[in-house]
Amino acid sequence: MTIRRNVTPWASAALVLTALLTTSCAGKEPNATRSEAKPPSSTPHGYVEGAQETAEQQSRLLLNDPGSGNTRVLDLVTGKVHRTTQVKDAVRLGMDGRFGYLQAADGTHVLDSGAWMVDHGDHVHYYSAATRDVGEIPAGSQARIRSDVAVTAVTDENGRTVLYDRGKLEKGKIATSRTLGGTYVGAVVPYEEHLLAFANQGGTTELVVLDRKGERVASPDVACEAPGGDGVTRRGVILGCADGALLVRAQDGAFTAEKIPYGKHVPEEERATAFRHRPGSDTLTALAGGDAVWVLDVAERNWKRVETGPVVAANTAGEGSPLLVLETDGSVHGYDIATGKQTARTKPLLTAGKRDDSAGTAPVIEVDRSRAYVNDPQGKKVFEIDYNDGLRIARTFDLDVKPVLMAETGR
Repeated sequence: MTIRRNVTPWASAALVLTALLTTSCAGKEPNATRSEAKPPSSTPHGYVEGAQETAEQQSRLLLNDPGSGNTRVLDLVTGKVHRTTQVKDAVRLGMDGRFGYLQAADGTHVLDSGAWMVDHGDHVHYYSAATRDVGEIPAGSQARIRSDVAVTAVTDENGRTVLYDRGKLEKGKIATSRTLGGTYVGAVVPYEEHLLAFANQGGTTELVVLDRKGERVASPDVACEAPGGDGVTRRGVILGCADGALLVRAQDGAFTAEKIPYGKHVPEEERATAFRHRPGSDTLTALAGGDAVWVLDVAERNWKRVETGPVVAANTAGEGSPLLVLETDGSVHGYDIATGKQTARTKPLLTAGKRDDSAGTAPVIEVDRSRAYVNDPQGKKVFEIDYNDGLRIARTFDLDVKPVLMAETGR
């Protein structure tokens, strides 16, 4: 197996969901690229007990077959596969940069991938440690889970939200820090030591900013009908609305919300309700019905609709990279975002894709700083694609499980 080398320069970007400034992990990863040294009496900058700091990104793929429950962690640096606890009947795999959340009807299993990054703005630290199972959160398949450095917010299907101590998760323990009062619509998103949420007020939906105790500290005066979908970028948090999106930012201690409208009426079935992007990027993608993809450029504050044909999954690395679209012909297509024209296409990689928005088990495209990954459940494979080289298939990983659910960590 060829060892992956990161060949594309990448300026570090603020990554809110994975900015783990001081973490503790147990275990030593046998496949790490650098030996661990004992800390001196004066703790060096960036030192994390139990983890190994590395010079390169330590990406890993979390993979799960809901039918058998088989779960694997694929190390993208070494190409080796690690077994972990079986988790059956999962219908969703959430990810926050380090932890995977396998959601089933009777609860959510938390898996520490053992790979993460810390972005200090002017430099980045990459870490690797042993993969381990953390335990169960009493939240079902419809729960919405969002994290930052301090807390993991879990909002159930009834809108009730519980905050879990992120520091305890890093130590392999599950502990609640607070249950918020009231109920909320959609996900509660940790951001800038606060929480962003939509509350029902007299039949209308209101954006509110809460402190970590759940007390309301601000209510930006902006409308958002039918909120759905969210994404954290280095420029702020994107929250989807019926007429476009809100960009919420913290500036000089105050929170502002700016509308980024579609610019025209968009039917309900074609609205962006789930965003995907490379962590740290300001370019987000979302399905626009069955035959097109939305691209939201946060920096430019505009939407671009790219007509693609029948689409299963989409993503992009942003910043001049192509829009990557897995279509129902089983191929990944590359599109120039500015012109909307197709620029490249792979051979058919998997059996015609199946899109299931309710279950979240369709194949996905994960993107990092130099590669994209597509899971082929029926073929028991994961394809690594060099999107900067005409969608060249760089590696194919043959697996002993069906990778129905897939998420990338360590970015």
